[in-house]
Amino acid sequence: MLFDFAETEPALRYKLMSQTIVPRPIAWIVTEDRTLNIAPFSFFSGIASEPPTVMVAIGHKKDGSPKDTLHNLRMTKKCVICSVTPDALQKMHFSSAELSADQNEAEKFEIETVKILEDYPPMIKGAPTALFCTLSQEVILDGSKTIPLFLQIEHMHLDDKLNSEESTFELDLIARTGKAYRELGKITKPPVIPS
Repeated sequence: MLFDFAETEPALRYKLMSQTIVPRPIAWIVTEDRTLNIAPFSFFSGIASEPPTVMVAIGHKKDGSPKDTLHNLRMTKKCVICSVTPDALQKMHFSSAELSADQNEAEKFEIETVKILEDYPPMIKGAPTALFCTLSQEVILDGSKTIPLFLQIEHMHLDDKLNSEESTFELDLIARTGKAYRELGKITKPPVIPS
């Protein structure tokens, strides 16, 4: 079956993309303007290591106004992106609820945070990694309600239990596959390329 995306309804396009471009890592983003905001986004990816850059796509609220994360990034240009472990899945999912701008997800859903760097929002306590980012570029897609943002990583927090001096380290993280979540438990090493 071939889908012509120019003639495919947006809801079906989303369904096809979200269930086949998998797994999608979750950016659990902390921003702060008038109040602390915590929200997860799964249209998220690393883009480049020089300069160190990630991309996250952020949509709008049901009423058409920018989501609080987007508003806060436009105002302050700063955020902290935390990774999500299985023990944080429930609170992460709860934080996806659409709250009013004056409500604080950390308080409502009892998400503990810790301040690491003075010029950035706090990170989520217990997250094995946190990327301290500044907004580099916002892209406008014609006809889209989703805004891709390019964020430059200025600092990275890595849990002390992980050894950054080794060539690899393992993280047990949660990713999105369609409407479901998946744990990234099984590791398959790449085969050796024949010479």
